[in-house]
Amino acid sequence: MQKPVRIAPSILSADFARLGEEVRAIDAAGADWIHVDVMDGHFVPNITIGPAVVKALRKHSAKPFDVHLMITPADPFIEAFANAGADCISVHPESGPHLHRTIQTIKALGKRAGVVLNPATPASAIYHVMDMIDLILVMSVNPGFGGQKFIEGQLDKIADLRMRIDASGRDIDLEVDGGIDRETAPRAIEAGADALVAGTATFTGGPDAYAANIAALRGDR
Repeated sequence: MQKPVRIAPSILSADFARLGEEVRAIDAAGADWIHVDVMDGHFVPNITIGPAVVKALRKHSAKPFDVHLMITPADPFIEAFANAGADCISVHPESGPHLHRTIQTIKALGKRAGVVLNPATPASAIYHVMDMIDLILVMSVNPGFGGQKFIEGQLDKIADLRMRIDASGRDIDLEVDGGIDRETAPRAIEAGADALVAGTATFTGGPDAYAANIAALRGDR
């Protein structure tokens, strides 16, 4: 069953010179989760942050840290991110040879486990691990950079996954990341998403605008 919408601002779009302040600001503005994009310059064409930064940010918010690993191999770094303060760790099926084992590793560390589907990765990639996972993240852009345009074809994938989650009876969050703004957010929600990652749309306008930005994405009136 689709849950109330949660907003997970991506700190990829925050001011990196003052990340701690930015995390505190989005927390106070009503963010539900803090989304952390981890990129290695290999799996995706960008480099961002590692476990040390996650650990440093942890003291700035008690909200769940939603950590998206865009790295390969992912397995050697999972424990470090878990120890740094991640609450949910999401990986791509392509980031290692044994997705089932990777999910087992995350769960054994006491963390929520997510699987991420790139635009060209079919929904079927997670069908056989749905009994283990807590979150499915649909990428509505190709991962690596913020500010990209929403890929319309991912709406059908979101709808398919919504149907399968509901049929499974399991408590799985359906999250969407990429090109989420005031126009695309309601369409993703209508398709079945109940968590939205938003970078540019959250952080535009500075801290005084964050609360209104988050409310607009959630659909508050």
